Amino acid sequence: MEIIKVIPRGYCQGVVRAILIAKKTVKENPDIPVTMLGMIVHNQFVVDACRKLGIHFVEDKNKTRMELLEEIPSGIVIFTAHGVSDDVIAAAKAKGLTCVDATCPDVIRTHNLVKEHSTIGDIIYIGKKNHPESEGTVGISDKIHLVTSIEDVDELKKLSLKNILITNQTTLSMLDTAEIIAHCKGIFPDATVAKEICNATSKRQEAVLQLQDVDLLIVVGDARSNNSNQLAHIAKHAGIQESYLIDSVLDLTPAMIDNHKRIAITSGSSTPNSITDQVVDFLNEYARTGIWQLPKTVNVQLI
Repeated sequence: MEIIKVIPRGYCQGVVRAILIAKKTVKENPDIPVTMLGMIVHNQFVVDACRKLGIHFVEDKNKTRMELLEEIPSGIVIFTAHGVSDDVIAAAKAKGLTCVDATCPDVIRTHNLVKEHSTIGDIIYIGKKNHPESEGTVGISDKIHLVTSIEDVDELKKLSLKNILITNQTTLSMLDTAEIIAHCKGIFPDATVAKEICNATSKRQEAVLQLQDVDLLIVVGDARSNNSNQLAHIAKHAGIQESYLIDSVLDLTPAMIDNHKRIAITSGSSTPNSITDQVVDFLNEYARTGIWQLPKTVNVQLI
């Protein structure tokens, strides 16, 4: 059994930046409540580690960021790496909250792009429904039309869209996004395209697509992490017949691993490197000794 460490994997710079901002905010404001508007990133281990630092969280997948904001009475609010709309920022300030922005620079770039274009035309935004990044971007203007599928694009034919820009959420599958963009261009041939899948997401997906003679891919990441899900999803395009998305080493079972010759390990950009390294170390030891003995705890190092 051969264990292959996919490179690059794990934390992206946007996630590192968000965590450092959160840690700095708590350290500099020991007597003021600090609340994160949603999950800092989509990884429960990161959230739990931030809670230990003294950060509070308001999160409900059935509520918008504006609705969650109502649950923060005072103090400091940190906007997550996924970003929020200007309306949410204005509402937070109107409540008297001190705002700290941990939005990923790649998301900020997309926001600036759609803000500028919304003054002169419509935007077709490819994204995931109810995802905080999509919510924050679509909330910028009523000129932004969210699509998640080819069928959604077909519905746009009923509208009178003008001077169209096609863009997308930063953490999507490159392959799925390209397919939807091609369909958009078939209907709206004069539309301009700005591909906004971030560099970290695309490089991690490209690394999986370039794997050869691998019969199992293990992705370490939270099930709520879109970029982690896309890594598992894209495996079949690389000719890998089997893939698993796991939270940590504790999710592994012999049935997953046995009878595989070449196993590749990667992780989403919101997954602490220490958690992925623990998976790699365990599998290397199992391959060497044939003894299956999981550790009792997950090794979580925030940064």
